[in-house]
Amino acid sequence: MTKDPTSEFASASAATVAGAPSGGGAPQDTAFFGHPRGLATLFFTEMWERFSYYGMRAILILFMTAAVVDGGLGMDAQTAGAIYGLYTAGVYLFALPGGWVADRLFGQRRAVLWGGIIIALGHFTMAVPALTLALGELPPFYMGLSLIVLGTGLLKPNISTMVGELYPEGGARRDAGFSIFYMGINIGAFAAPLITGYLGEKVNWHLGFGAAGVGMVLGVIQYMHGDRHLGEAGLKPNAAYSDATARSSPLIGVGLVSVLALFMLMLQAFGVVDLTTAVGVAGAGGIIIVSLALFYFGYMFVAGGLDAVEKKRLGVIAVLFVFSALFWSGFEQAGSSLNLFAERLTERVILGWEMPASWLQSVNSIFIIALAPVFAWLWVWLSRRKAEPSSPAKFALGLVFLGLGFLVMVGASVRSEAGAQVLPTWLILTYLFHTIGELCLSPVGLSTVTKLAPHRMVGQMMGVWFMSISLGNLMAGQVAGQFERLPLPQLFGAVAATVILSGIVLAVLAKPIRKLMSGVH
Repeated sequence: MTKDPTSEFASASAATVAGAPSGGGAPQDTAFFGHPRGLATLFFTEMWERFSYYGMRAILILFMTAAVVDGGLGMDAQTAGAIYGLYTAGVYLFALPGGWVADRLFGQRRAVLWGGIIIALGHFTMAVPALTLALGELPPFYMGLSLIVLGTGLLKPNISTMVGELYPEGGARRDAGFSIFYMGINIGAFAAPLITGYLGEKVNWHLGFGAAGVGMVLGVIQYMHGDRHLGEAGLKPNAAYSDATARSSPLIGVGLVSVLALFMLMLQAFGVVDLTTAVGVAGAGGIIIVSLALFYFGYMFVAGGLDAVEKKRLGVIAVLFVFSALFWSGFEQAGSSLNLFAERLTERVILGWEMPASWLQSVNSIFIIALAPVFAWLWVWLSRRKAEPSSPAKFALGLVFLGLGFLVMVGASVRSEAGAQVLPTWLILTYLFHTIGELCLSPVGLSTVTKLAPHRMVGQMMGVWFMSISLGNLMAGQVAGQFERLPLPQLFGAVAATVILSGIVLAVLAKPIRKLMSGVH
C-alpha cells in the first residue's frame, strides 16, 4: 500500500489503535467478494475521490505555468512550485484535524459525505467559466484549492477508518479488505490523468478540472446510495470523548489557528519570510511544520511520561521523521518538476498525434498495481529465511532507489540540453525506480511507527508522522520551483546526491538504530 500515505495512515490507525471497533458490518457479511457489502461502497467512493485528486493534480502545475493566451495562469515555475507544494502539503496536513473533528463532533460517516461535497465544490469553483469571468482567474483558483484541501482533510482519514470498522473481528480478513480498498485508490489514480489530462491539455483546462469534479460527484452519489450497507460504521462520534470535550473543540481550534497566525506575523515582522508571495508563504509553512515537530518531540522527551525504552523508540521515530520528509521531497517531484519535464522536454508524438504530458502521471499507478503483491511476497519470503532487512534498512533502500531514479533524470536532462527532446522511456524508468523506493519505505514507515509508539499515544504519533509527509510535499514544491532557475542536470543531480547520501547514512546507522528499537524489527 503505497500510492496514498493518507490512506495508509488511517488504515494503520484503524488496525492498530482501534483493535476491534464497535459497530460495523457483521463478521459473516460476505456479499462483496467474501467481504462486507459496505466495502464496495467505500471502495468506489475512494476510487472516485482519488480520481478527482490525481486528475486535478496531473494538470495543476501545467495549468499554472501555461501562458495566459493558452488559458493558463502564466506563472513562473518558482511561484507555481510553491503553490503546488502548499496545496499538496495542505491536503495531507488537514487530514489531522479532519480525523479529530470526526472523532469528537459528528462521526466518520458524515465527515466523508461533507468532505466529498466540499471537494466537488472546489473542483467546480475552478471549472465554472462564469466565476472566472466575474472574478478573474486567481480568486476562484485559490478558493477551489482551499475547498479541496478542506474536503480531502475530512474524507481521507475517515473513510479508511470506516473500512476498519466493517471488520469488528479484526484479523487477516481486515487486512485483505484494506488490500481490496487500496486497489480502488490505484484504479482511480491510474484513470484520472488519462481523462482529465486529455481534456485539460487538449481541450480546455477548466474542462479538465470539471471532469475531476464530476468524478467526485459520482463518488458522493454512490456513497449516499450505498449508505445502508455500512451498518453502524462511522455513524457516531467516538464515545470516549465527552460532551464537554466536543463543546471545547471549537475554542481549541480557534486558539491553535490564532497562535499559528501570530507566529507567521512574527516571521514576517522579523524579515524571515515574505508572506506577500507564494514562495514566502511556503517557506513559512515549512518553518511552522519543523517547529511543531521539534516542540512535540522535545516535549515528549522531557514531560511525556515515557520510560527509558519508550524514549529510545521515540528517538528512532524522530530520526525516521527526517528521512521520511527527505524521501517525499524527492518522490513528489512527479507532479511538479517531472511533469514539467514531460511537457517541455519529452518527445510525445505517436504516429503524428501528441500524447498529453499528464498521461505519464499514470505510470506510477501501473507499477504499484504490478509490484505491490511482489514486494508483499518478497518480505514474507525473506522473513521465513531470517533475511528480511530491518525497518531502517528498508528506509535506506527506499532513499537509494529514489536517488537512482533522479540519476536517470540527470542523463535525460543532459541529452535534452543538447537540443533534442528525449523519449518517454527515461521518465518511465525513473518512475520504476521511484515506485520500488516507495514500496520499500512508505508502508514500512507507517507500520514501524505503530510498533514503536507507546500504545496509549499511537494516534497522535501517527499524526506527527503525517507531518513528515506534509513537510516533504512542501519541500518538493520548493525544489520544483528551481526548474527554470537551475540547469536541470544540476537540479536533478542535487536531489539524487541528497537522497542517495541520506540512504547511505541511514544504512550505516541502521544497526545502532535497531538497538534503540528494543526488539521491534
